[in-house]
Amino acid sequence: MSNEAEQNIEMWKIKKMIKSLEAARGNGTSMISLILPPKEQISRVAKMLADEYGAASNIKSRVNRLSVLSAITSGQQKLKLYNKVPPNGLVIYCGTAMTEDGKERKLNIDFEPFKAINTFLYHCDNKFHTEPLAELLESDAKFGFIVMDGNGSLFGTLTGNTREVLHRIQVDLPKKHGRGGQSALRFARLREEKRHNYVRKVAELAVQFFITNDKVNVSGLVLAGSADFKSELAQSDMFDQRLQAKIVSIVDVSYGGDNGFNQAIELSAEMLSNVKFIQEKKLISKYFDEISLDSGKYCFGVEDTLKGLDLGAVETLIVWENLDIVRYVLKNPSTGEEIVKHLKPSQEGEREHFVQDGQDLETIDKMPLLEWFAEHYKEFGATLEFVTNRSQEGSQFVKGFGGIGGLLRYKVDFATLNAYDEDDEFLSDDDL
Repeated sequence: MSNEAEQNIEMWKIKKMIKSLEAARGNGTSMISLILPPKEQISRVAKMLADEYGAASNIKSRVNRLSVLSAITSGQQKLKLYNKVPPNGLVIYCGTAMTEDGKERKLNIDFEPFKAINTFLYHCDNKFHTEPLAELLESDAKFGFIVMDGNGSLFGTLTGNTREVLHRIQVDLPKKHGRGGQSALRFARLREEKRHNYVRKVAELAVQFFITNDKVNVSGLVLAGSADFKSELAQSDMFDQRLQAKIVSIVDVSYGGDNGFNQAIELSAEMLSNVKFIQEKKLISKYFDEISLDSGKYCFGVEDTLKGLDLGAVETLIVWENLDIVRYVLKNPSTGEEIVKHLKPSQEGEREHFVQDGQDLETIDKMPLLEWFAEHYKEFGATLEFVTNRSQEGSQFVKGFGGIGGLLRYKVDFATLNAYDEDDEFLSDDDL
């Protein structure tokens, strides 16, 4: 399971949490947002909360005073669970929010973010402040750059807005020459040989800088240069296949070295911001290819996808990030049998889904199917990919296939499986 895929899942969880926190509204200033960066002292923050508690005790309105004190106490309790701030910082949200039907609901959330958060924030307000969490959603994908011309090459990386030069080499290649006679051929041959060696050297260094433990360590690779060296490198047999597959852009720049690096970043900026978009399009296109080949190595819809997961056949589970299906675990009180149902919002109000043989079913558990996938996908040996409906392919996947499907390790005949299941349902005791 790649780190990138895991990070995408963490980002989806944070996005979801931001949505629900932003929607929560309190009655008065009873909602506390507390964000601590990695090096913050717990003792200093505990003292600050104690001072806040003292100040809040003087609030005149009784209702408001009690709700603020309650939120501060919850914050203090959460803080006591930590001896020191975790390596990536600490996020705490406490308070009483009003639900849609006017009831009060206590919210107490504490977690360590999946990457470092470098902001200190304390707010007591009628809403939660989630702005610093948005920083976590900014992509920190790393891109590799090779800027190559007739004078030398530069190897660099770009992460967010941070550029880093990893290495430079200089070369002294013979220029083209107009001397006649036999020497012209010899010069041409020497020149070709030196160019060939230069391309080989760059290809070897690229492996050294952009492959770690047999894995490419960048999300994409940009080749830049003023001559045709970059194209020569991209097509060369000497250039590692794994790196060739990661080339996202080949750009013409007027300079070499640092100026060329800066120009290459500018020219490929739009392409780099679309890398996630491109990866998503590639994934869904691969899925559509399996369907058009009728390979049987794909599934779609909730029922077949869950069957495929149970069989351990799903290699990549593809789900729309806004899928609104809810997973219910229901229990028949008279038989004790548990039934799992997956319902759309329109079905949740229909009583027939909550009745079996005239008996009302108890709801034991209810959670969005997306959340259930995020928690359990590893148990099925699958990787989980969230997709949007912003690309044409993504939109087609959501509209045509219900926003849920999978690429399979091997062929599965769902029609036969479903027919067996239906036959089983109609077997009576007499048949056995």
